[in-house]
Amino acid sequence: MTHLNTWLTKATGVRIPIIQGGMMWVGKAELTSAVANAGALGFITAFAQPSPEALSLEIRKCKKLTDKPFGVNLTLLPSINPPDYKAYAQAALDEGIRIFETAGNPLPVFKLLKDNGAVVIHKCISIRHALRAEALGADAISIDGYECAGHPGEDDVTSLILLAKAARVLKIPYIASGGFADARACAAAFSMGASGVNMGTRWLCTVEAPVHMAVKEQITKAKETDTQLILRAFRNTSRVYKNDVSVETARIEREKPGVKFEDVRELVAGARGSTVYSTGNVEAGVWSVGQCIGVIDDIPTCAELASRLEREIIEILTETPKRIIVEDRDNSSKL
Repeated sequence: MTHLNTWLTKATGVRIPIIQGGMMWVGKAELTSAVANAGALGFITAFAQPSPEALSLEIRKCKKLTDKPFGVNLTLLPSINPPDYKAYAQAALDEGIRIFETAGNPLPVFKLLKDNGAVVIHKCISIRHALRAEALGADAISIDGYECAGHPGEDDVTSLILLAKAARVLKIPYIASGGFADARACAAAFSMGASGVNMGTRWLCTVEAPVHMAVKEQITKAKETDTQLILRAFRNTSRVYKNDVSVETARIEREKPGVKFEDVRELVAGARGSTVYSTGNVEAGVWSVGQCIGVIDDIPTCAELASRLEREIIEILTETPKRIIVEDRDNSSKL
């Protein structure tokens, strides 16, 4: 059988060069193991666990569910009470994890990870950040476009442009992230030189994702315009599902003179947003989704999704050259 073989498959040992990136409240053992068993690369979200010890237990749980490679996501963002980043990283290393997805500022953990022989894929929302991570010694860059769920940054540059620029300036492999949910988009990323594709919202809408079915059903009904950018006033932009809470948050930011984070704190509280996943009430708080919700219309198992994507990507990449005729118009001969 024909397979996609890239830097990602060679470096990590997975069969399909598609990633389930870190997702707060979602990147748990049941989803990560299902992605791994499907042949793709899943990541447990470290800081969704309350302590390094809890992360160790989650990794052990995942190992009981799969014997395939998987990794751990470490997203290091500014925080009032930051977790002990090194303790979480060390806990993962002690459990034998050697594949990491990092985001934000990787400096607190980068040397520790590399000294232990880890493969580090650093997620960036700009080329300037990607070049810094490359200089630091990252093994690959996951370049995250404006379409993405969660934090797209403040530059508002799409995946199409970021991938084209990454191909020009990066010397290390790069992964396409932000706006990818179907085979045609993934095939486009591979044709632009990406070594893999990172998906979040698409994996959220699978049977094994640990969220309420009502949330998944809402995603299948949504349009690409059903997302909302919030926290722009504080230069901490986040793309979330457009509901009454997120629309009100954006209105306050837009209309209140001298708006402060305290004015929206209760609306965007993480604990409130997490209840969306547990109760299925999609209006309970803010929850992250990307613009790719507009091309998601089913709820497959992870195995079904991975197999379908692999098959369709190969078909598209194989058939596209046959559909395009390069013609020398001076002598009308087809090349």
